[in-house]
This record gives sequence, C-alpha cells and structure tokens, in this order.
Amino acid sequence: MKQSVASEITLEFESKTIAARQWGDPSGEPVLALHGWLDNCASFNRLAPLLEGINLVAMDMAGHGRSYHRSPHANYNIWEEAEDIIGASEALGWRNFSLLAHSRGAIASVITAGAFPNRVKRLALIDGLVPPATKDEESPDILARAIAQRARYRHRKAKVYPTFEGAVEARMNGLFPLSEWAARVLAERGTRPLDGGFTWSNDPQLMAASTAKLNEVQIRAFLSRLSMPVRLVLAEGGLQI
Repeated sequence: MKQSVASEITLEFESKTIAARQWGDPSGEPVLALHGWLDNCASFNRLAPLLEGINLVAMDMAGHGRSYHRSPHANYNIWEEAEDIIGASEALGWRNFSLLAHSRGAIASVITAGAFPNRVKRLALIDGLVPPATKDEESPDILARAIAQRARYRHRKAKVYPTFEGAVEARMNGLFPLSEWAARVLAERGTRPLDGGFTWSNDPQLMAASTAKLNEVQIRAFLSRLSMPVRLVLAEGGLQI
C-alpha cells in the first residue's frame, strides 16, 4: 500500500549511519533518491508523494542532514559517494535499483551507474549529469587549493542563528536562492539546536574543494558504461552542482 506520509529510516553499513525517508509502496520498484550539495533528503518532500508504483528511499548523503560525517581526514570527492550509494542499497536488501537524483546527487548517480551498471536499472536526473572536466595540468593547483580549504573549514566555527527563522532566511538568500517553502523544509532537517540558537548540521568540510577531479577521458569512460535508460531534466535557469 502506498505511503502518503514519509517514514524515517536509518541505514547502517560499514560503521556508517545514513538517515533517510521512505515513501510509496514497499513492494514497488526500488528507487534511491539523492539530493544536491548542501541540501538533504527533504528535497524530495513535494515530488515523492506524487510518484506511483515505487518504493522510494531518499537518503541524507554523507555530511548532510542527519547522516554521518566523514573523518576530519577524509574527503568528499564526488566519486566517493558511490561507495555509500552501494552500501545503502545493500542495507536495504536491493540488488538492483533505480536512481532519482538532483544536481550533485545526479553526478554521483552517473558515476555509480558507470562503475556498477549491473546494479542500476534506470537513471532519472534533474539538473545534473557529469562534473566539469579538468585538465591534467591543473591537478597540482587543485590539490593545493583543496588542502588549504580543508584546513580552513576543519577549524571553522559554526555560524549560529538566534532563531530558526533566521536560518530559513539565510537559506533563502544564500549562494543558490530558494523559495521560502524550500528553504524551510531543508532547514527543518538541516539544522540543529545549540546554546544561543540554531546552526547547520552539514559537515563544514563540504565547502572545501575536491582534492582531485575527473578529466574528460575519465568522464567519458563512466558515460560509456551507462547501459540503462537515462532521463535528464534540465530546468530553465537551473544550476548544475
């Protein structure tokens, strides 16, 4: 029977804890939903209840929402998301599944599907496909910039908002402006209370640049292995992160 209200679930694997929301028919087609950078699984609050015949699990990706943070010495390079995506599917008991994903989550989905084409049945992508290709000669500068940023964000003091409404307003007027509704549902899941108000639950190291990036040859290699149906939706004026 279709669930009109989401259920909160927790996925445990390899000493990691992924928080997630589940909608739909538990016996339906398994679909794992992945959000964008600095968002969380509440990104699917409006879309998920409209989808029929599927068992949709939207996860807070590592460092986001209520999921685990990686070690201070670990990275959030985009290809490392593939291990958590496969781990989450194993925790759910899904050998084969489809991916519905937005922005950075869409890019992680393509990389996962390219690495494990026998596991992913379909890709539904929103405003995201592949990361911008880097040139090999840019690698030293990319690494240097990432190390500097990681050191800075690792010790960055969390910003505190005196009220929850202040956090919502900040999300509305941030780097990627959002509607009041979208900012509120993301803030409800993406903030935590502390002395003096509220702060974001996201890992600050998500703000640091990747230590390495894929070049054009590597990106094409992942794309060449996508044997499953792929649907890409690009919004007018949308962003790819």
